[in-house]
Amino acid sequence: MTKELCYMVDQISREKGISREILIEALQYALLSAARKKFGGRTNIDLTIDPKTCTIVAFEKKKIVSKVTNKNEEISIEEAQKILPEGVEGDVVNIPLDLHEFTRIAAQTAKQVIFQRVKEAERDVIYNQFKDKAGQVVSGIVMRKEKGIYFLNLGRTEAILLVRETLPNENLKRGDTVRALIEDVKITTKGPAIMLSRTSPQFVAALFKMEVPEINEGLVIIKDIVREPGERTKLAVYSKNPSIDPVGACVGMKGTRVQSIVRELRGERIDIVPWTDDPRMLIARALSPATVDRIGINEEDKTAMVVVNDQQFSLAIGKKGQNVRLAMKLTGWDIDILSDTEYSEMRLKEADKILDDTIEHKPHKKDIPSVDG
Repeated sequence: MTKELCYMVDQISREKGISREILIEALQYALLSAARKKFGGRTNIDLTIDPKTCTIVAFEKKKIVSKVTNKNEEISIEEAQKILPEGVEGDVVNIPLDLHEFTRIAAQTAKQVIFQRVKEAERDVIYNQFKDKAGQVVSGIVMRKEKGIYFLNLGRTEAILLVRETLPNENLKRGDTVRALIEDVKITTKGPAIMLSRTSPQFVAALFKMEVPEINEGLVIIKDIVREPGERTKLAVYSKNPSIDPVGACVGMKGTRVQSIVRELRGERIDIVPWTDDPRMLIARALSPATVDRIGINEEDKTAMVVVNDQQFSLAIGKKGQNVRLAMKLTGWDIDILSDTEYSEMRLKEADKILDDTIEHKPHKKDIPSVDG
């Protein structure tokens, strides 16, 4: 029995990654529950398991009294001294119990409690393994899809990827290998829930950290990143070391690094711009791939007027305003874009208005006093 118990403990410990001590404690609790149930729920029943040998010892604690009134909790001096010769009235003596007294029902109860405790311990192990991994990218295999949720196998546990956290028009199939960001690890009644995302801007940032050693080593810093999943991402990068080109490091030789990320994001466009404290220059770079001609800013209101060539206007605005919208998020400035033609017309209108105002306030001849000669 002892050898079988030790073998079972070692096997579960290896398979589930649960410490031997936790399993021994679970077994001890389970067998104690079964023993107390067998003896009518008496709390003076106790049980121990030797952590090294797995030897089980069960006993009942009884108080030594001169006259027994409760045989379940008390023992006479004469009977007690057969077990504990030096025992005196008032002492507590441990009386060994025969483990074979456990019935099939008690054993089944013990089995259920063991299963529950092992399950709880396994949940704790999984939670402790993943709780500090929020913000990291993991790779999982799609197991199934239920009610708008993909369940991904991460090896020892499953993670949850909501359909709304996948890329637009992305239809994952059973068996697909998918990378996603661990966005949160929650404790639920069913155990730890590992929440994944492929739409978070931080997913792209984490991919860059994996692909670009300079980012992983802290030589290149992602100052900010904004994203419209499946469409476009903009990130501003910076390096304190002037010998390191932050954009070049992210792009990689012949674009290999950024292209690897683009493939993972199903063709999502990525604009990488060098960070600067100069708001005019940052706004111009943030509107990439469009080229900016002129920029005027109001630092108090954090608003900017940007003038671009007529041919660059639609590129600067982007599809459904996407490019300028992301540029505003990246810079934190409210940006108004005008084409050269619009800007010229606006300037002409302003000039006409100034001229009209001047003519309106110019004195007429009849208003000019005559000077007698």
